[in-house]
Amino acid sequence: MTATEKLIAKDLLEIKAVFFRPEEPFTWASGIKSPIYCDNRLTLTAPKVRLDVETALAETVKKYYPECEVLMGTSTAGIAHAAITAHLLDMPMGYVRSGAKDHGRQNQIEGKLLPGQKVVVVEDLISTGGSVIEVVNVLREAGAEVLGIVSIFTYGMKKGIDRLAEANVKNVSLTNFDVIAEVAAECGYVKAEDVARLIQFRNNPSDESWIK
Repeated sequence: MTATEKLIAKDLLEIKAVFFRPEEPFTWASGIKSPIYCDNRLTLTAPKVRLDVETALAETVKKYYPECEVLMGTSTAGIAHAAITAHLLDMPMGYVRSGAKDHGRQNQIEGKLLPGQKVVVVEDLISTGGSVIEVVNVLREAGAEVLGIVSIFTYGMKKGIDRLAEANVKNVSLTNFDVIAEVAAECGYVKAEDVARLIQFRNNPSDESWIK
């Protein structure tokens, strides 16, 4: 793992933006039992963590997408991160609504975006990738050249990886499920023997055999 991946993992675990509870699984809306809870919005209310996250996002954009001209946040979780990161980079930003407004100019893309502009999408969390790919498609239909995505955390689920590849869109995350699981064990948030169970869940969320 890289220093950034470990730093962000520690930050997210410390403020419980991401935390594991393998002995008392959470239940997703789909009914799937999950050992992990994610709410990266909590980074916005923790100034030190927020600075770590936004600085890392800015550095990631500069390193992996040096041609970027505009940042576009996903609605709603990516908006604040896109705004702060754009401020650090002295770059324009906007965001993409989940659907067009039913009043006014009926925009779905908020903020100035010109055809041909090189865009990076800012997302807080990627699981199966469906919602962020919808954002990418809206931007492409508007004539933008989407260079890729920057996200705070990704599960690394096969469905999400396959969807991103099929959509021909690159994602760079600050940290990921495997790193956070390892750091959680190192820092005593979970038992070392639980890491394999966590990875088993990540590999196939619908298989509940990891629950003991």
